[in-house]
Amino acid sequence: MADPTPAVLAEDNKKGALDLRILFPAIILVLIAIIGIIAVYFFVDQERQREETQWQLRMGIVADSRFSDVDRWLNRQLEELGGLARNESVQIYTDQISELAGDPTMAEEVGALRDYLRNLLTVTADRTGFTLPESGGAVPANVAETGAAGLMIIDNNGNVVAASPGAPPYAGELAAFVSAQTRGQRAIGDMSLNARGNPSMAFLVPLVAAQSEGGQAAQIGTILGVKEVAGELFPLLRQPGEASVSARTTLVRARDGKITYLSPDADGKPMAVELDSSTPNLDTAFAAERPGAFATDRRNAAGTRVLVTGRSFSLVPWSLVYTIDYDEALGAAEARFRNLTIYLLLAVALVAVIIIAVWRHGSSRRASQAAHQFAQMATKFENQKNLLQLVTDSQPTQIFILDKQDRYQFANSQAAKAAGIPTTEMIGKPIANVLGPAAAKRYVTLSHEALELKHEVSNVARSEEDGKVKVVQSEHIPLKDAAGHGEGVLTVERDITDVVTERERRARIQNQLVKTLVDVVDKRDPFAAQHSSRVAKVARSVAKEMALTEVQVETAEIAGNLLNLGKILIPEDVLSKTGQLTEAERDMIKNSIQTSADLLQGIEFDGPVVETLRQAQANWDGTGQPPGLAGDAIIVTARVIAVANAFIGMISDRAFRQALSIDDAIENLLKGSGKAFDRRVVAALVNYLDNHGGRAELV
Repeated sequence: MADPTPAVLAEDNKKGALDLRILFPAIILVLIAIIGIIAVYFFVDQERQREETQWQLRMGIVADSRFSDVDRWLNRQLEELGGLARNESVQIYTDQISELAGDPTMAEEVGALRDYLRNLLTVTADRTGFTLPESGGAVPANVAETGAAGLMIIDNNGNVVAASPGAPPYAGELAAFVSAQTRGQRAIGDMSLNARGNPSMAFLVPLVAAQSEGGQAAQIGTILGVKEVAGELFPLLRQPGEASVSARTTLVRARDGKITYLSPDADGKPMAVELDSSTPNLDTAFAAERPGAFATDRRNAAGTRVLVTGRSFSLVPWSLVYTIDYDEALGAAEARFRNLTIYLLLAVALVAVIIIAVWRHGSSRRASQAAHQFAQMATKFENQKNLLQLVTDSQPTQIFILDKQDRYQFANSQAAKAAGIPTTEMIGKPIANVLGPAAAKRYVTLSHEALELKHEVSNVARSEEDGKVKVVQSEHIPLKDAAGHGEGVLTVERDITDVVTERERRARIQNQLVKTLVDVVDKRDPFAAQHSSRVAKVARSVAKEMALTEVQVETAEIAGNLLNLGKILIPEDVLSKTGQLTEAERDMIKNSIQTSADLLQGIEFDGPVVETLRQAQANWDGTGQPPGLAGDAIIVTARVIAVANAFIGMISDRAFRQALSIDDAIENLLKGSGKAFDRRVVAALVNYLDNHGGRAELV
C-alpha cells in the first residue's frame, strides 16, 4: 500500500495557507470594527458636548441679560435717591431745619422749609415709583393701616426731617437698618415682606452739606426710600421672546445654610419657599455657590432634572438662577444621539460587509463610478459658483463673505473694485491684508458681532473721501457652513450718500424756515422777543430729561419755536400795547397758539408738531383748551410745551410786571402740578434746573 503521509502533509500545508489568507483579513476587519465602534461613541459624545455647550452659551446670554436688567434696576434706585441727595436745595433746607428746629420762634419758617421738601419728595416719589401701586395687596384685618412706600429725609440724630405721603414709620427694623450703615456709604436693604404681605426693599444714600467735598464728616443726614418691588423687579426676570416653555429665572438668597426663593413660586407667592442648601443636587444651591458655572445634572425644588446657570450680585446678597428642564432642552437630543449611535453602528456593520465584498470582488468598477460622479458634482458646483458670481457681479452693491478668521471666501466685482485687486486674488486672504487694518476694522467688528449674536447686524458709516462725504449702509448676516468653509458672515454694503444728503438738506431747510418765522414774530412783539426760542430750548431739555424718543424731542423743540407764529396775524399796536387790553384783544392773544396750528396745518413734519400746538393749552385736569382733554390723553409733547411756556413766561419781564425768580416760578409750577400741569413734566424740569445746569443756562 502506498504511504499517504506526503499527501496528507501537502493537504495540511494547503489548508494552513488558506487559513492565513482568511485569518489576516478577518483580524483587520475586527480591528476596523473596534475602531469604528470607538469612533461612534467618541463622535456621539462630542455631539452631546457640543449640544450642551450651545445650551450653555444660550442660557449664559439670557442669564447675563436678566442679571444686567436687575443690576441696572438696583443701581437706578440708588441713583434716583442720589439725585435728591445732590440737590442743593435739599442740602441747604435740611441743614437749616436741623439748625432752627430747636428755636420756637422759627417754627413757621421751619414749617415752610419742611413743606417744600415734602412737596419735592412727593413729586420725586411719584416719578420714581416710591409709592404704593393702586393694585397693592390688602392689609390683614388685624394689622393697623400704615405707610408702606415713600421717600424720607433723616437727620444725623435719627429725626425725620420730611417724608412723602404714605412713607412707612421710621422705627423698628427700618431705623435699625439706617443706624447699622457706615456713614458716607450707599446701601440697599434686603428684601422682606411688609405688613401688606408684599416684597419690600429699602434704599439709602448719604446727604452731605452743600458746597462740601463729601465724606463722613460732611454728612448731615440720609435720603431713605422704601418701595414695594414686585411690580418693578419681578417682571425683569422674564426674558423677552423666550421660547422655552420650562425656562425659569429665579432670585434666591443663600444664608445660614438655607436657600430662600425670593421671586414668586408657582402660586405667585414671593418668598414662600425655603430649602436647605445641603439638599442633594439642588440647582439653586449650585448656582449660589458657583456663580457663572453651568450644570446639566441638577434638580429643582420639585425634583425635576434641569440645566442651570447662575449669576451673583454685588449690591445685595442674591443670586440669579436660570434653569430649563432637561427633557425640553436635551431630551430630543438624547433620543437623537441614541438613534445616531444605532445608525452609526449599523453603518459600521455595513462598512464591514462592504469591506468583505471589496476584498472578495474588488472595487475597480465602483471606484470608476465614484470618480465619474465626483467629476459631475464638481462640474455642477463650478456652474453654480459661476452663476452666483454672475448674479452678484450685476448688483451695484458690494457683496462678500468672510469666514471666522476674517478671510475672504467670496467677493463680487464691486467688492473687488473697492479693494483694487481682482476677485481671484482676494479669496483666502484676510480682509486686513486686502483693505488695510484701519479700513477692515469696521467689517471685522461687525462680522464678529453678527456671529456672536447669531442674527443680522446693520450699520451706517460716514466717511470722507477727497473732501466729499460718503455714507454707506451695510448688512452683516451670519451663515452656517458658508460655501463649505464653516461659519461665516455675508456682508452686503450699499452707498446711501444721496439719500442721506437729501434728508439732511431737507432738515436744514426746515430749521432755517423755523428760525426765519421765529425772527419775524420776535420783531413784531418786543415784549416776547426770544420767548419762543427759550421755550424751545427748555422744552428740548425737559423732553430729553424724560428720555423721550428723538422724534418727540425734535417735535417739542420745533413746536416751542413756532409757538407764537400766530401772532403774525395780530396787529403790532396790540402786541406792543402797555395799557389795559380789551376783551377782544385778549382773545386774539390767547388764541394765537391755535392760530399757529392753523397756519402750519398741512405742512409735513417728522413728528406731531401741529397736534402739539393744538393741545399746548390743555390742562391736566381737563379745564383747558380743547375742553375735556385731560391726563395722558394729552400728547406728551404738548404737556412738555405747556410747562416750558408757563415757566419761561414767569421768569420773563412783561409790560405789567417784572420777571419772577426761578425758585418762585418752580413753586408756582409745583402748586399747579396735577391741575394745570403734568407732575412728571414738572419733576423733569426741576431735575434739569437743579442737577443738569439748567439754572446757569437760563441766566
